[in-house]
Amino acid sequence: MLEELSQRIAAHLSRETGAPATVHDVRPLPGGACQELFRVDVTLAAGPLEGQRRFVLRSDARESLPGSLDRDAEGQVINAAVAAGVPTPPARWAARGLVRADAHAYFLDWVEGVAIGRRVVSHPSLAAAREALPRQLAAALAAVHRVTPAGSPHLPLPDRDVDPVDASLGALRAMLDRLPEPHAALELAFRWLGENRPPLAKRTLVHGDFRTGNFMVGPGGLVAVLDWEFAHWGDPLEDLGWLCVRDWRFGSVDRPAGGFARRGAFYALYAEASGRAVDPAAVHFWEVLGNVRWGGGAVLQGERYLQGGSRDLEHLAIPRRACEMEFEALRLIETGPPRM
Repeated sequence: MLEELSQRIAAHLSRETGAPATVHDVRPLPGGACQELFRVDVTLAAGPLEGQRRFVLRSDARESLPGSLDRDAEGQVINAAVAAGVPTPPARWAARGLVRADAHAYFLDWVEGVAIGRRVVSHPSLAAAREALPRQLAAALAAVHRVTPAGSPHLPLPDRDVDPVDASLGALRAMLDRLPEPHAALELAFRWLGENRPPLAKRTLVHGDFRTGNFMVGPGGLVAVLDWEFAHWGDPLEDLGWLCVRDWRFGSVDRPAGGFARRGAFYALYAEASGRAVDPAAVHFWEVLGNVRWGGGAVLQGERYLQGGSRDLEHLAIPRRACEMEFEALRLIETGPPRM
């Protein structure tokens, strides 16, 4: 399979660059809930990237999670984010049927660094990076939110004219209805969300999975923002709430913003970078919603193994975490928005 894929990649890159491309190695990469990933080592004979290069090939997976984009739409979002100043590799040389029939794919420049969440928040070699990350990530998130429906009418994203809370609650309701059995804690939290809606916010691009584990980090801090498959139009504070979901702190629970910063400090940095005030009560709403979303999503990851044909043992292990998100959602509801 990999030999045939190498041949198809060489032919595609030759067409796209207008000169011969020699593929030296193609290797599957781990990870990716909504895509198949491959490392590609190639020599390009022409163009601005002429020479020996390494890329990541991202292709649609056989099964996807609810609300995720295909690689065609994701690639367009990435390039809009690059144009807005987000540090993320551009999506290059879009293809269809490269890895599998009808599957969309594109190539990303290879970037070096660490993305494993627990290492990012705790490894001694990244201590200096953790000092720089809050300001860097606040600036990156502000750049994401500079992309708007009016300024990017070409982006193939849903809910352009829908209230962000309505869209998020609708998607969440559809997810909960897919669970193999009702979860009382998730249903109770969902009812609370419907009764505690934040005010209507400005609609912008939302990364949708802006969290520790989706940032490539080097010794100097942020290298790249990764994994845009859940991007959509929505409330920019949704990204702040998702970053603060307890599961993305990887044990550093005393630093709620991604395991590397206090809430108030990060909110202030984001407000400075974006020019947009942060309402802690609204972020609290989105944090509760994020825990409900990830609690339901964890259960559905297990269904991919039990019912969807996946043989990835990670999909079987993740559902045990659902009860942690259920507990956290109820705890947040009981305690209310934290004092800054």
